[in-house]
Amino acid sequence: MNRRSKQLLIEPVRGSRKMSNFFWACILFSGSLGFFLVGISSYLGRNLIPLLSSQQILFVPQGIVMCFYGIAGLFISTYLWCTILCNVGSGYNKFDKKEGIVCLFRWGFPGRNRCISVQFSIRDIRAIKMEVKEGISPRRVIYMQIKGQQEIPLIRTEDNLTLREMEQKAAELARFLRVSIEGF
Repeated sequence: MNRRSKQLLIEPVRGSRKMSNFFWACILFSGSLGFFLVGISSYLGRNLIPLLSSQQILFVPQGIVMCFYGIAGLFISTYLWCTILCNVGSGYNKFDKKEGIVCLFRWGFPGRNRCISVQFSIRDIRAIKMEVKEGISPRRVIYMQIKGQQEIPLIRTEDNLTLREMEQKAAELARFLRVSIEGF
């Protein structure tokens, strides 16, 4: 939901609370828990998971390796769930013509530096750039080019936006800021 007037444009940015992250966190958690329980079952000599027989698995070396993979997967799954719960990467892009500044705000991990805020002068914006790479792992990003600095990613679009919608979004932003568009 964008808020827009003649002098102010605020674009929300989605963080890590995406369906794909929920899906992979659930898959990773259940798979690594399964590995860990089969490894423990081989150590105890009885089945902790009723559908899987661990009698044929020796604790040394297969059970130890399964426990290791299970613990490693549980740590990675915990990290992924923490990023989802804290909604890391969410925030907004605020373009204020009245004050002449651009403010990029993002949430990070909890702690002293959780709030990440960067401000630029609108006069320093050189152009809006689009990067589109199609294929197995498509990449669609809208960048803001600042004089004397690197390109700053503004919007990483998901698969739900078409190329035309992305072009319209970049054109709307360039029109609002009165800068050129590169990368079409």
